[in-house]
Amino acid sequence: MTDLWSVLLQTLTASGAAALLLAVKALFRDKLSPRWQFGIWGLLALVLLLPAGAEGRYVLFPWPLWVEAAKTALTGDYALTRVLAPVPLPRGLGAPENLWEVLYLLYLAGVVLLLGWYILTYLRLRLALCRGRPAGEEQVRRVAAAYGLTPCRAVAVPGLPTAFVCGVVRPVLALPEGVEVDDKVILHELLHLRYHDAAWGLLICLFRCLHWCNPLLWYCADRAGNDAEALCDQRVLERLEGEDRRDYGRILLSAASERYARAPGTSSLSNGGRNIRARIQAIARFKRYPAGMALVSVCIAVVLGLPLALGRAQTLAPAAGLAHDDQAGFCLAMASARLTPCTTPAGALDAYGKAVLEGNGIYRALCAPLADHPALAAEMEAAASGPDPWVHEHWESGLPGYPDAAAGYFLYNLEETEEGWDALVVWPLQWAYLSGPEAPPVYKTEEEGFLYAACQRVRAERQGGRWVVLPQGDFWVEATQTPSSSATGLSWGDASLPAAVYRGEAGDFALELTHQTIWAIDNRVETGTSWLFGPSTAFDTVPRPNAQFEGVNDMDLAAFFFTGPAEDRGAVEHVSVSLAAVDQEGEEMELPLGSRWSDSISYGAGTFRSSKTVPADWDGTLRLGGGGSGSMDPEEMSLPTAYAAKLSVNGGSPISLTLYPVEGGEAG
Repeated sequence: MTDLWSVLLQTLTASGAAALLLAVKALFRDKLSPRWQFGIWGLLALVLLLPAGAEGRYVLFPWPLWVEAAKTALTGDYALTRVLAPVPLPRGLGAPENLWEVLYLLYLAGVVLLLGWYILTYLRLRLALCRGRPAGEEQVRRVAAAYGLTPCRAVAVPGLPTAFVCGVVRPVLALPEGVEVDDKVILHELLHLRYHDAAWGLLICLFRCLHWCNPLLWYCADRAGNDAEALCDQRVLERLEGEDRRDYGRILLSAASERYARAPGTSSLSNGGRNIRARIQAIARFKRYPAGMALVSVCIAVVLGLPLALGRAQTLAPAAGLAHDDQAGFCLAMASARLTPCTTPAGALDAYGKAVLEGNGIYRALCAPLADHPALAAEMEAAASGPDPWVHEHWESGLPGYPDAAAGYFLYNLEETEEGWDALVVWPLQWAYLSGPEAPPVYKTEEEGFLYAACQRVRAERQGGRWVVLPQGDFWVEATQTPSSSATGLSWGDASLPAAVYRGEAGDFALELTHQTIWAIDNRVETGTSWLFGPSTAFDTVPRPNAQFEGVNDMDLAAFFFTGPAEDRGAVEHVSVSLAAVDQEGEEMELPLGSRWSDSISYGAGTFRSSKTVPADWDGTLRLGGGGSGSMDPEEMSLPTAYAAKLSVNGGSPISLTLYPVEGGEAG
């Protein structure tokens, strides 16, 4: 905890867990044993020890979302609140710069003062014990031997109301001087010693110090102390019989005192006079719980423990729509975007594709660096308060046209680099600005029935535990070869869009291959079901920050070039080509050539064969065609390092050549 907001997040998270445990304990108060009643507080201790809000996860209630939204609304701060440790850490040197830093310093002062008070109380008690004289050791050894317990050093101290154990490392049994101590009291304290109750008391005191300003957690600390005493009473009663049990209640009543109650590092039989009555009532209804209840207790603890320990991940979807309403909704939506990290490159690219598609700044915040959030929020707020106001979440991406939301977006040529994942994102457009936004828009049907698409190169990279998307250039518009009536054709590749270029030469001949990959994320959702046509689907425009690549299609287009003198072109009548991606060892594959005179094309995953007759009026360039393979496993898909090729001209002997990537080469 490094600021007031991280303290608030930690203590609110613990408060939710505490409220749940109090409700469950009330429900099972007389049904489950004191062992369970005390042990269940371990779940609250676990919540207190785990940093709250890690990776946007929350316990029971979306505390991180509410804290983030409140911080933004009150301070204008868009930094992500992080709880680095469940204990307060110094905020650094220098004077506080605002009210919130002053309040954090006051919180730190309260922790230090309360901790100092506890330490002084313990030291004063140890000093009083040092002035005591050894006493009752024979009685302690006798009781310990009778019940199979470990004895400890005992001293008599004047003015003590009752006996108690003090210390964790070198415990001492403090006895009231001049007062005969009953064996059952000694038994009670030795049981405290055996089960390390003084250490549990220290942990409770530490939590009191850390959350001194939270009255609910103070109440829980008192309840935990009472449950520790009730459990010790249960252990005593299990070792006593008949009249001794009734006499034990009388001893408790006589020991009622507030002196040294809750003293750190001690066990105190009295634990405050106000709690004695409840303990006596528990003694009156003492019973041995059946063995089968132990399994029930464990099951209840597991059911409670899993959500308290694991929490639930924050998701963007419920909060994004709130940005339509008002400033409070906008703060909630931006907080949700900060707390919903994109956990995969596919998730980040999906969020960016849909942010541009929808013009949604909240979606853009989901995959934007956290440092960009203030500027992004200012842009959205300016759009919402302008003369022609948009909804609060509107974001101007710069897209040169109007996208087709039903078609979605497409990811081309994804490649892993040292910086992250580079890709080309393609958005089919309903209409486009070809000459700037001042010119009239051009509709997709005006270009001979083919589709316009906006393109942009982007990079997904990991920043601080989240994947973000960084544009690598401006948008541009392509007139694709995909018919305007079927934008889904872009999922199989398009020759007009950029691709990796490979080239190889041998004498007067050259081969060139353009290689394109189209990566898929499952973004289809059912919109209804018909008894005749079955389920209908549509593109889901809500981001999926944990998305995975479901498959990848690839397409290769090959071309043959005659690079010799123009007067020799006519000698070329037929070309046969076979090529395949070079394997990881760099070895060339045995490639069969196509038929001598029949024109044909054959394509498979990473392989290509073509046999073409050269037109009489050709200009030295012959398009050999190409094709694509079906969806492949993304984990097995990578950009080939080279292609091995066999080339036969006019049925002559095959020529071997290797096609290497063209530096910066992308076919337009």
